[in-house]
Amino acid sequence: MYRVSGKHLLALALGSALMAAVIVACAQRAMERTGIEPSVIADPSVATDEQNNIEIYRNFGEGVVNITSTSYAETWFGIYPQEGTGSGSIIDADGHILTNHHVVAGARQLEVQIGEDKYPATLVGTDPDNDLAVIKVSAPRDRLKIIPLGTSKGLHVGQKVLAIGNPFGLQRTLTTGIISGLERPLRDQRGRTIEGAIQTDASINPGNSGGPLLNARGEMIGINTAIYSPSGGSVGIGFAVPVDTASKIIPDLIAKGYVSHPWLGISTFQVSRRIARHFRLPVSEGLIIGDVYRGSGAATAGLRASVVREDYFGNASLERVGDILLAVDRQPVKNRDDLQHALKDKQPGQTVQVEVMRQGDRVTLPVRLSERPKNVR
Repeated sequence: MYRVSGKHLLALALGSALMAAVIVACAQRAMERTGIEPSVIADPSVATDEQNNIEIYRNFGEGVVNITSTSYAETWFGIYPQEGTGSGSIIDADGHILTNHHVVAGARQLEVQIGEDKYPATLVGTDPDNDLAVIKVSAPRDRLKIIPLGTSKGLHVGQKVLAIGNPFGLQRTLTTGIISGLERPLRDQRGRTIEGAIQTDASINPGNSGGPLLNARGEMIGINTAIYSPSGGSVGIGFAVPVDTASKIIPDLIAKGYVSHPWLGISTFQVSRRIARHFRLPVSEGLIIGDVYRGSGAATAGLRASVVREDYFGNASLERVGDILLAVDRQPVKNRDDLQHALKDKQPGQTVQVEVMRQGDRVTLPVRLSERPKNVR
């Protein structure tokens, strides 16, 4: 049997201690390079609710910044600056900040406040369809506290959530609540629909937009975006864009400044009862193809546009119905939201099977998706 002497034990202990010190030092250096600091969050299943709130705020509060956007309005009396405020989350050690598109839309100048200090920022990329944007702040790396991105999969109604933001300009305000609903369709002022929004009763007010919705482990599960409120203040119905949506598009926003959305190459309007009756259509639901854009996948596939005439006064009237879009890859399409959903996980360059009603017959055509132009919704 091998016997270990006291000298061997002492050498083993010293070697272990030295190795542990090296590992800790390497880990600390790695954290310094990435901007990640060790966080102390007790297991939410054993910590008190109060302790969890305190630890989340203490560890991640400084990663939520106040964003001031300045635009300029021209009036009869001159050009005047207009300021708007919102929130954002630092997401990496390079100073990238995730926020809402509507927080920075139209901004000529951006300023970010971290703690008591203010730093200039620039717009990196924006995606109006998902109301998300990425900006970049010029601040020392040691001031960048990163908010970790979690996942919006597997969430449950009733689950605890925390929101940190700057409502009404009040720096780094923490509110708590629960998930009140999931998979809510959220329609913006332009008629775009954000799918799968998270509904919460955590207080969200003007200025919270763009800030994180966190789980009990301090991970971002959503980006606070909108509220339902007749009064303009919080009534306990707030909405957040799922973080998985953000995680999917952040690389595109940073790399090229925009998100490539798939496009069939058509304009559409919905079948109505009046149109169906007037033209004796064999279907009562679907999207009538208005225009087919030249050079698009729809044009190559031979999709047929409708004929619309304008009178002397500019009033448009439908003279002949073209193809009626019924499904994309076997997913029924009854309205524009359905079409958006059917193309949600597609990429430009992919080919989809488009089913249309053409002069009373159902026809399926392969259409190669292209990248949607920026000036087309």
